[in-house]
Amino acid sequence: MELAFSTLGVPGMPLDEVLALATGSGYEGVELRAAADEPVNPGLDAAERAGVAERFAASGVTPLTIAAYAGMAQDGPDEPVVEEALAAVRLAAGIGAGHVRVFPRGGDLPPSEADANAARRLAAVAPVAADLGVRVLLETHDSHSTAAAVSRVLDRVDHPGVGAIWDLMHTWRAGEDPQDSYRALAPHLAYVQVKDIASRTDTTPLPLGTGVLPLAACVDSLRGGGYRGWLCWEYEALWYPGAQALPPLLPAGARLLRGLGA
Repeated sequence: MELAFSTLGVPGMPLDEVLALATGSGYEGVELRAAADEPVNPGLDAAERAGVAERFAASGVTPLTIAAYAGMAQDGPDEPVVEEALAAVRLAAGIGAGHVRVFPRGGDLPPSEADANAARRLAAVAPVAADLGVRVLLETHDSHSTAAAVSRVLDRVDHPGVGAIWDLMHTWRAGEDPQDSYRALAPHLAYVQVKDIASRTDTTPLPLGTGVLPLAACVDSLRGGGYRGWLCWEYEALWYPGAQALPPLLPAGARLLRGLGA
């Protein structure tokens, strides 16, 4: 399996430093948080996007994903949600990234209504994304924290332009066993986000292997199912200012994942 890390762990870091960090720490790819305060964001013009693509190509690092924040299941009109997702798709295509991450964000809506919202909006985005060579990925998160819930939505969409990101923390906190999560997501799975935390209630990010998340069971499930895709370390430093800095932790994290068979 190839390894990536999310720039959520190094908020605001200039792109050239991110690329050097990846090549120097044993990672083949980077998941790019694409908020307005990040160096790669939807406000870049065409020339700037081409420049980002060139810098990735020169470094040998893969721009794995544009990590966007569109809430596909949220209440309200479809158009703003669809346009937000499409803006991220166009950014991904412009820099050569193959994926866009989106969230459910169904809130307190009844599951049937949240599912319908997400499926309808993903179906609207999917053909455009596919034409641009991008796949839109619904993450196991918030209202759809289980693999079963995300798979339920993606089964309804049934389009190659959409897929899933398995965030191990959210499925584990929701009570799913890693084998069950993998089986539910396997038909849709694009890649897996790994991390480690102190407990079910304390989600402060920790170095991989020092917390409670079942990393070995996750990798075993993937390998046993024939998965040979990406593992991305999402270290949520931006949301936890007291967490250890990510850069010194990256080499040991890569060694641990490869030691598990990644």
